[in-house]
Amino acid sequence: MARKPKPLPSLDWLTPRVKVSRAVSLISFIALAALVAGWNLFFADLHGARTWVVMTIQLVPLLLVAPGVIAGSPRAHAWTCFIVNLYFIQGVLAAIDPARSLYGWLEALLSLLLFCAGLVYIRWSYQYQRKLAGE
Repeated sequence: MARKPKPLPSLDWLTPRVKVSRAVSLISFIALAALVAGWNLFFADLHGARTWVVMTIQLVPLLLVAPGVIAGSPRAHAWTCFIVNLYFIQGVLAAIDPARSLYGWLEALLSLLLFCAGLVYIRWSYQYQRKLAGE
């Protein structure tokens, strides 16, 4: 016996959730990029490495998806959810080091927030688009 498809939520229910989840994901995306850049510019002990090389390596993954995230593309948010796992791992590893503990916890929390907000934005925006199309 085939399952009945679950009905989509109403547009009145979806509209504020799409807006809030997009805002939270955009704010956490920008905050994560600013945290990584600020840490590497002002606080990180790079042991003689060139700052611009380290910043490039750490920020390129975010910069690749930045145009889509800023534009509100659900597909770019999906890719961001894949990419942000790298920052979560880096944050957890940094949190273990007492000298970088605060930075590590902030990076892990921002990446977790971005991941969760991105996931709900993807779900609700696709439901919103399907509802607008008449489903």
